[in-house]
Amino acid sequence: MRSIGLRVDVTEAAGLGEPAHLALTVSAPDAVEDDPVICFAKPGAGYGRGYFTESLPGPGSASGAQADWHVARGWVFVAVDLLGAGESSQHDPERISFSSVAAASEAAESEVRRKLAAGTLLDGLGTVDLEKAVTIGIGQSMGGSLTIVQQGRYHGYDGVGVLGYSPLRTQPPTAPGTAPLPLPWVPRDTGPGEGVITNAPALAELTERGAGFGSGEVSALAWGFHYDDVDPEVVRRDLEDYPARHGDVPPWGSATVPLTVALWCMSPGAVLAEAAGIRCPVLVALGERDVLVDPRGEVRAYESASSVDFFVCPRMAHMHNFAGTRELFWRRIETWAEWVRVVRDGAGART
Repeated sequence: MRSIGLRVDVTEAAGLGEPAHLALTVSAPDAVEDDPVICFAKPGAGYGRGYFTESLPGPGSASGAQADWHVARGWVFVAVDLLGAGESSQHDPERISFSSVAAASEAAESEVRRKLAAGTLLDGLGTVDLEKAVTIGIGQSMGGSLTIVQQGRYHGYDGVGVLGYSPLRTQPPTAPGTAPLPLPWVPRDTGPGEGVITNAPALAELTERGAGFGSGEVSALAWGFHYDDVDPEVVRRDLEDYPARHGDVPPWGSATVPLTVALWCMSPGAVLAEAAGIRCPVLVALGERDVLVDPRGEVRAYESASSVDFFVCPRMAHMHNFAGTRELFWRRIETWAEWVRVVRDGAGART
């Protein structure tokens, strides 16, 4: 097993008029099979690619990192820091849009695929036949939203896994008996500074009732982000002063968030046009305590998809890779990827 960190220039693709790059980590087995799964993984808001490449604390920590788990089963796993997050280039959040983030990811991932095909990515790895390989994109939370946007526009994956995100209606849950979190619905053609919030009256009512994320403490997100068996100290380390975390950002975190994109992601139906245009197999996977308002209604969003698989992982909250059942979650992704192979090699996937 080997891994390499990359910094890929995406200045032209991002179209921001200033230098831009993405940070990625590629993990691969010592010897790649003739027809491997190549997986591009995107983390959620407030998290970096370490969410996939680090062995995260929690009751399932013996399972190791998700990237390593899949690589041990023959995959090439590429964890991506989204534009404006993690170690990727930072820009004015109001200038970063779905278009710039998706275009930057597509450009960087295309460069990785080119190097894999040429055998120049990792010394001794050899060439990868992209015609035989199965290429999937997975994204957790905001990363799921951006995976939808990227596939709906570029159609570069053989299958997409949307993990803990809904293009219909996404809302972080709160503990029973507590007020819902007041999240603004910002239309995707406006910036936060313009003050266009479609649910402003309801938001004002919730704020008057004292609902909110908290300030400097473990926030109201905790109940929905981490299941009950996760050590409270782990929860504190992850969510206290989220996402800045008092400047002490854990290896799985990102102190920065492309704020405009993050707010758009939370608005109902924000990426529904792209979701409806996806034609390849889709996996909708979530924890039993997650952010999807109507989980079993998700199939409606992917009306052009050749198939939509659905999985709810027990004893898991929104931050899946901290859960004690994380390995079960990963295994479900693995078995779905083999279904993607069947579709691609059999009937022929519709991208």
